[in-house]
Amino acid sequence: MSVRPSGVAPATRRTVLLTLPALLAVLLGAVGLVRADAGATTRQVTVGGVPLTEVRAGPVEGRRPGVVIAHGFAGSARLMRPLADTVARQGAVALLLDFAGHGANPARLPGAGRDAAETRAALARDLDVAVAHLRTLPDVDPARIILVGHSMGAGAVTRYAAGHPDIARTVAISLPDGDDLPDGRPEGLLLIVGGAEFPGFRDTAEATARRGDPGGRRLVVVPGVEHISVLFAGRTHREVAAWVGGGGAPPWPVARAVSAGLLLLGAGLGFVPLVGLLLGRRPAPPRPVPPTSVVAAVAVGAGVGVAALAPTARLPLAVGGYVTGFLLVTGGLLVAAARWWPLPGPAAALPGPAAALPGPAAALPGPAAAPVGPRRDVRAVVAGLLLTGYAVGAVAVPIHLGLTSALPVGARWWLLPLVAAGCLAFLTGAELVTGGRSLRYAAVGASAVLALTGAAVVGLAPGFVLLVVPLFAVLVAWQAAWAAVLRRAGAPRWLPALVGAVLLAWPVATTLPLS
Repeated sequence: MSVRPSGVAPATRRTVLLTLPALLAVLLGAVGLVRADAGATTRQVTVGGVPLTEVRAGPVEGRRPGVVIAHGFAGSARLMRPLADTVARQGAVALLLDFAGHGANPARLPGAGRDAAETRAALARDLDVAVAHLRTLPDVDPARIILVGHSMGAGAVTRYAAGHPDIARTVAISLPDGDDLPDGRPEGLLLIVGGAEFPGFRDTAEATARRGDPGGRRLVVVPGVEHISVLFAGRTHREVAAWVGGGGAPPWPVARAVSAGLLLLGAGLGFVPLVGLLLGRRPAPPRPVPPTSVVAAVAVGAGVGVAALAPTARLPLAVGGYVTGFLLVTGGLLVAAARWWPLPGPAAALPGPAAALPGPAAALPGPAAAPVGPRRDVRAVVAGLLLTGYAVGAVAVPIHLGLTSALPVGARWWLLPLVAAGCLAFLTGAELVTGGRSLRYAAVGASAVLALTGAAVVGLAPGFVLLVVPLFAVLVAWQAAWAAVLRRAGAPRWLPALVGAVLLAWPVATTLPLS
């Protein structure tokens, strides 16, 4: 008879080894966010329904320049906070705003995603509120108002400055269109564009720079960055700091993004030992499935074609309505294929929870075996509730603290469950049609990403889908990794889909504009 050596059990050791890196990443991320706020003071107010955030750094004698910083489509004041930190350290007062339909602003942006006349009027109205508020502040020089904008915000601030000669200077980052700007206006215009952006952005910047006084306009191409990363490039921040006219050194632009990334990493790693503790290990055997590549191709092809006609396209969530319809249609087709595709043998029935494989299970942090029967079902339901709540915190908290606004406001509260239903349908279909095989499952997610990209390129989907696809791809990969962990723990088929639906739906429903 063998005797087990005394000491810490292997499962406990593995839990500790996976938990420690997760806790370390969360700790470093939290410290980084605290340090990013060091030396700056913020004040949040709402004026005329527009949420505004004032940012200052250090005492300055006399009145300071005032800088309004405007975000782009599907952005928010929080996304632009690194630029506000840079501006504030030049001795100016930075004022961030959430345009209608974005961030903490519950108002809808009419025509969002179409650059319609009503959209431009709403953006100009919000800029009017921000500029007027800035001029009322006792420490701001009303003759030194500067506007900074990115993408949609760049178009808004250049048009506003062109019609308001009292604006001292303007910065347009990734300007989408400058054809309607009067020649030579606005004066004092800095144009910044990423070297890896779509060619149209660089063409617009070059054409706009040529139409003004060479002494009053400057064009900067930041190499190696695209439409979003241009906001975090050191060159961008140095150019903005110089245009504002300060002499201070810009802070590390990616401090908040890196800290948020560490929080996301810690949350992702922490999921593994948590699943082990809640579910243990009871893996299901492989099961016959339809030819995944054929089924996925047909499903995503039909999804991109039908989504624009589905009722979900009329949801007041720009781009999000189309994406939700695509996921619902594609998911429904995947579920139908898993249910009705002819398979050999008795396993052709609709996949469901499977019996455990005989023999000892390979080790996953947590208990070596899980209970069976009703007790197992109750445990799965409790684990599902806890893991779903964990998923909300894992995706919402880091994004909101270090990247962009991720808290629901206004209509987002009822849009969130609708978007989650679309995600749940798609992930359930993917789970069933792949039989829980992780590589096939990941391939179905990749096919959805490629289909959305292709649909936007050929005009089946809104063009702004191209801006959403990178985030969607990251979330799909994250969800696929967590789904693999849950399968190893013998989770019921519905649990990976439920947890993944939250992970996908939350950023989509809270970051895309209300329209």
